[in-house]
Amino acid sequence: MAMTEDKARECFMGGIDCSQVVFGDAAERMGFDRETAWKIAACFGGGMFCGERCGCVTGALMAIGLKYGHCELGDQEAKAEMMSVLKEFTDAFTEEHGSLICKELIKYDVSKPEELQAAVESGIMFELCPKLAATACEILEDLI
Repeated sequence: MAMTEDKARECFMGGIDCSQVVFGDAAERMGFDRETAWKIAACFGGGMFCGERCGCVTGALMAIGLKYGHCELGDQEAKAEMMSVLKEFTDAFTEEHGSLICKELIKYDVSKPEELQAAVESGIMFELCPKLAATACEILEDLI
């Protein structure tokens, strides 16, 4: 079953971050276990916890790499295919949400403790972030 906003919110409320939600969902659909996926993606939530590239995006890019990543020296064809899928994802996500950057999307810089606290208190991380995760998972469904 596809990742929904409610399922993503439940994960967030339990301490699982956006990158983990997206990569875990995609990895499971490709036959990999969620626990390992969540561990791999654990450092990428909140734009790598510094408000940079949205964790939903980095989680999605991990999934694209898992499916399409090149792994042999000189395999430019595989790399080109991966880059094409990467661009398709980032274009679709940007079209839907206007940015790939966490602090631009949520309007808080989570690298600053006071802004992280304000973001949590505002509820945006439990309202907008589940939408971002659901969008990323939906886009990925067509790509992987």
